[in-house]
Amino acid sequence: MGTYTAMVMRTAGSAPEPEERPIPEPGQGEALVRLRATSMNYHDLVNLRGVIRGPWPRVPMSDGTGEVVALGPGVAHLAVGQRVNLPFSPLWLSGPPSWDRPVEVLGDTSDGCLQQYRCMAAIALVPVPDSLSFAEAATLPCAGVTAWSSLRAGALEPGDVVLVQGTGGVSMLALQLAKAHGATVIATSSSDDKLKVATALGADHVVNYRTTPDWHVATREMTGGRGADIVIDVGGAGTIAKSVKATTAGGTIAIVGGLEGFTNCDVPLAQVLMQQIRLVGIAVGSVADHRDLCRAVEANGIHPHISHTFAWNRLDEAVRVQQANEHVGKITVLIP
Repeated sequence: MGTYTAMVMRTAGSAPEPEERPIPEPGQGEALVRLRATSMNYHDLVNLRGVIRGPWPRVPMSDGTGEVVALGPGVAHLAVGQRVNLPFSPLWLSGPPSWDRPVEVLGDTSDGCLQQYRCMAAIALVPVPDSLSFAEAATLPCAGVTAWSSLRAGALEPGDVVLVQGTGGVSMLALQLAKAHGATVIATSSSDDKLKVATALGADHVVNYRTTPDWHVATREMTGGRGADIVIDVGGAGTIAKSVKATTAGGTIAIVGGLEGFTNCDVPLAQVLMQQIRLVGIAVGSVADHRDLCRAVEANGIHPHISHTFAWNRLDEAVRVQQANEHVGKITVLIP
């Protein structure tokens, strides 16, 4: 079938280098996908630094989208030419997290998506809305599913108040999904320019946490003293205490990241206890969650916000933008 190019990390922290490989033929129950785009996540940034353990050499990047180009025996639910996402955790098909389930994370425990072709079990592939470009679809596997899982953990209802921290991929997708479901959204950032983008995406209230460091107090004021029903916490140790203080009684804090670390957390446990606030850890989600997300994106006409797009030979620039936090929403990388 010829050859294709994969970008391979030889050792931990090494820059991905091109490697020619034979195009594989899909086996029983598999599909071959011609990848067209991937997207940067903080998870990928850490992985590219060589921090995440896994087999070496390997192809990095967890997000991937493209079209099916060949089907193995026994695959009847997909068609050649169909546009699909590769999921973040292909073996987690449905249900809650479980230690009994084998773990596979693309770009970590197995080859990821910075390559032109990849075979995968067809049952794990997720059809993507025709309304999305390949770049837009590539924002969904990690950040999109994380946002979706966070809102579902908080049992989002129309009229709820959702607080999103920062203007990264998870937060902006959570903003768009929450607005589509009738929520009021408060967005925080250290940049007024980024908050303008959040407002354009539908944020009802914005708070610059540089000029208003007590953003939890501002949240209470904006909600008549009640607080947010769902808080998307991306900061970890640096934000969790204020997240608790910004949350209403019976509300949910979805802990999706630790940009400011995970240790030495000063959590006001008495408030968590007395107000029955739920602290929920979110580690992306299942293939079934991914499918539900794609249906919601299609039904509500959502287009994920992309601030930067790079060719894959400029991955170093994508890494620089992610590390410098210059983006709003997502950074995508096109695969030739």
